Amino acid sequence: MPKPQQLTYVGHATVLIEMDGVRLLTDPILRNRVGAIRRHGASVDPSMQRDLDAVLISHLHLDHFDLPSLRMLDRSTRLIAPAGTADALHGEGFENIEEIRIADSIRVGPVKLTATYAHHHGGRYPFGPSLNCVGYLIRGSSTVYFAGDTDIFPEMTEYSDDLDLALLPVWGWGPTLGEGHLCPRKAADSLALLRPKMAVPIHWGTFAPIGMGWLRPAFLYDPPHAFRGHATDVAPDVEVRVVSPGNFTQFGQ
Repeated sequence: MPKPQQLTYVGHATVLIEMDGVRLLTDPILRNRVGAIRRHGASVDPSMQRDLDAVLISHLHLDHFDLPSLRMLDRSTRLIAPAGTADALHGEGFENIEEIRIADSIRVGPVKLTATYAHHHGGRYPFGPSLNCVGYLIRGSSTVYFAGDTDIFPEMTEYSDDLDLALLPVWGWGPTLGEGHLCPRKAADSLALLRPKMAVPIHWGTFAPIGMGWLRPAFLYDPPHAFRGHATDVAPDVEVRVVSPGNFTQFGQ
């Protein structure tokens, strides 16, 4: 029987995936404040950014591609990101940047990463480049889908072959969502296309505009539970496991 793998929901879209001896960190937001949004809860444990085999970047929005957070990493860290990202990292001193296009694959030790389509606008606000958004299929002893930031799209069915775990965004960093995002209902509907054994909701409970976490806190807590409730109706065979920011769980058992 394969050894259980582990994921730590660091917060927002930042997840530490430990599989087959490989440590992968997604969309690292490691500081407590990004512009006008502030972390709700404990600071990130510094161990999350150590001994990384690769960092996976889905797109260049400020809450997924945070240069001050990237500067907290060792400059030898392997960065895997959508084509065109290297220009945005120019002058930051990183020695190992690999750009990837949708459907391309890269190996990190025994793990194979394939970039997937994401239905989300990838412009870097306010004046940065507009690049493709990607998700990642991570294949080793288990298969994990990290959706990045996306809306639902029919081609999700193409990722459903023996999918062990889907990491799905279910909200954002404020009380409302714009276009190109999964809300709890649409995230649950996507389970019927992806058909994973287990799903963990991400992109919730971490950041809020200054003061909003006190005035209207429900968006920090409710989305993953609403997602689980909808999933019970549309994808009852999928185990939905809610992991609070800073906590971990095992998969692939």
